[in-house]
Amino acid sequence: MKNLLIYSAILLFVLIQSEKVFGQTQSNTIAGNWLSTLEFNGMKLRFVLKVSKAADGSFTAKFDSIDQGANDLEIDTITQQGNTVRFEAKKYGMSYEGMLDEKGDEIAGTFKQGTGSQALIFKRTAEATKVSRPQDPQKPYPYNEEDVVYENKTDNVKLAGTLTLPRGEGKYPAVILITGSGGQDRNETVAGHRPFLVLADYLSRRGIAVLRVDDRGVGGSSAVSPNSTTENFAGDVLAGIEFLKTRKEIIPKQIGLVGHSEGGMIAPMVAVRSKDVAFIVLLAGLGQTGEDVIYTQNELLQKADGVAPAIIAQTDILMKKIITILKTEPDDKLTEKLIREMFANEKSKTSEAQKASFTAIENAFIPKVPMFTSPWFRYFIAYNPRPTLEKVKIPVLAINGEKDLQVAVKENLDLIAAGLKAGGNKNYTILPLPNLNHLLQTSKTGKLSEYDQIEETIAPVALKAISDWIIKQTAKK
Repeated sequence: MKNLLIYSAILLFVLIQSEKVFGQTQSNTIAGNWLSTLEFNGMKLRFVLKVSKAADGSFTAKFDSIDQGANDLEIDTITQQGNTVRFEAKKYGMSYEGMLDEKGDEIAGTFKQGTGSQALIFKRTAEATKVSRPQDPQKPYPYNEEDVVYENKTDNVKLAGTLTLPRGEGKYPAVILITGSGGQDRNETVAGHRPFLVLADYLSRRGIAVLRVDDRGVGGSSAVSPNSTTENFAGDVLAGIEFLKTRKEIIPKQIGLVGHSEGGMIAPMVAVRSKDVAFIVLLAGLGQTGEDVIYTQNELLQKADGVAPAIIAQTDILMKKIITILKTEPDDKLTEKLIREMFANEKSKTSEAQKASFTAIENAFIPKVPMFTSPWFRYFIAYNPRPTLEKVKIPVLAINGEKDLQVAVKENLDLIAAGLKAGGNKNYTILPLPNLNHLLQTSKTGKLSEYDQIEETIAPVALKAISDWIIKQTAKK
């Protein structure tokens, strides 16, 4: 989940995990379907491991990530030696080793992805659970859909996406959908939902062409560079604008941008770099600096999960110290050294009673140092949206759910409004929507754990507000 500006939420993963003890078992075949639930960042992701046995006794497997809407993903190798089961999916940085129980209906072991690991149990199942996503559009669509490819020539990046076009004579206004942080596919798939698919369908049914695109390194787009930052992603959006201008079905003076989360940070950047942007829509967009987003998010997410105030305060102190190091030391190796020394120094100040909770926090932070030192994260924490917002002179709609725990509603909408007003923009709408979370779902708590449990992908009130506003802007031209 796929990734959603929740870097500070990595703490929750460690703080809420419980230990599991596994015993030795006797051998049974692993052929069949196996269901597990991976808990990460407060969310539950269900996986189905589908194992087949060949005539020579070897095994092959694929897996489904039910709540991410991904099926038949490749497992490179899977073996069973006695009761020991191992598999590896190199493309996803995943591996697993566990023990099959004596009944042959449960595998208990350790799942690893990247530098993280956790205990994980697979249970034999006859049929995988299906998620209900009633807003997913069903074919045939009442509009045209076309797979497209174009290039960001500045960075030499190929970008693949889908263009949906209303049917009928004439030309149409268009929008480019811009995903949130992390590698996202063109549908911005997360927690079994495909919000950009739902949004594109809604808009195209109302006469608006929509371009949605795989991020770098995802789907049909070129691999991401380790040095890529939000500036590079803004360049990808500029390439999308140039592509739309070549299409005879599009009105070139009615091209807008709709950005979610980090995409709501990118849209204003692109708007001040291109005179071809007619309007922008910010969905849970940023008004705070990246640094302040991290602090606010960290506090809200932990409070929602019932983390003790003392732990919240401690993680806040540590995060601020990490960011101070990042902002003052450009060398990555020295940065890592300083972060480790800082943790050792802080740990030495804790009492014996505090050491266990401090160690849990440390174990959450330290494996993420490579992410902290990445060019993207360094850029993000230093970025202040205010100067860019002051330069945006075109119409703006800023929407945020009042139960958003990742991009806090008041802090960000107030700052977006202040930036636009300071720059003299008189055509902007600030719209907080009650009971909606970061994904603009109708939510009880806003917690990450709700995302996959809610059947609704985007609240109808949000879809209507976005569509009505865009139609109003384009009808004037």
